[in-house]
Amino acid sequence: MNLSLFRAMMKLHGKTFISYGFGAAVYLLLAAWIYPQIAGFKEINKVMEQMPEGFLNAFGFEGGMPEDLSGFLAAEYYGLIFLLILMVYSIMTSTQLVSRLVDRGSLAYLLATPTSRTKVAMTQAIVLTLGLLLITFITFLAGVLGANWFAQDETFHFDRFVQINVLGFLLFFVVCSYSFFISCLMNDEKRALSISGAITVIFFMISLISKISQELDWLENFTLFTLYQPDEIARGTVEVLPISIWLTITGILFFILSIVVFRKRDLPL
Repeated sequence: MNLSLFRAMMKLHGKTFISYGFGAAVYLLLAAWIYPQIAGFKEINKVMEQMPEGFLNAFGFEGGMPEDLSGFLAAEYYGLIFLLILMVYSIMTSTQLVSRLVDRGSLAYLLATPTSRTKVAMTQAIVLTLGLLLITFITFLAGVLGANWFAQDETFHFDRFVQINVLGFLLFFVVCSYSFFISCLMNDEKRALSISGAITVIFFMISLISKISQELDWLENFTLFTLYQPDEIARGTVEVLPISIWLTITGILFFILSIVVFRKRDLPL
């Protein structure tokens, strides 16, 4: 790893990482504050019963209003908002860290110094992963603080909430890794952005569609997002360890492949 490059990249992107995390934290704190006020309203379940079953399944409310705070946060935030925030982060940042530098000619100046391509790619991969870790940690911390500040009397399964965040991090560790791989392959920033964005959005849409109807549940075999079901984790019905191992290995392999490809490819002068 190149420490000078690492410090420069963290200084350049650090505010963005904190902005993502802060936005997520505000939403989680608001959700934790609202939950005790609506948890006892039986009318909410009556309203949900009138909604299409597919819609409720897609957003984690198929059982009605969750009976605990961790389940509510899983359905209200982690089932959609969390995914959208980290999708944007993974696609945008992975593109900015490599293909944008190549596209704008900045990387040529960096490689003119005694810095190997391997160190450059490795440093950028570490920056990308640390940013993801920071956003996830701030999100997790906000959920825990919200539970303690606003919902002390509500049931909160801390261990399941940890699992929701760990598996969410690992899911987007993989999304970051294949987006980073695409960024290392492309000279054009817009092309890298469009390809990694299209792949991720297609995965997300397939996951969403597969939940709408049992006739379409076979589609879940074709998307990475099937491995992340926060509502089911909140109910304690998911074996998190094997999924975590698979996601970790997949992400590491993509990052290794990215470094190998970047080291050997021809770059424009």
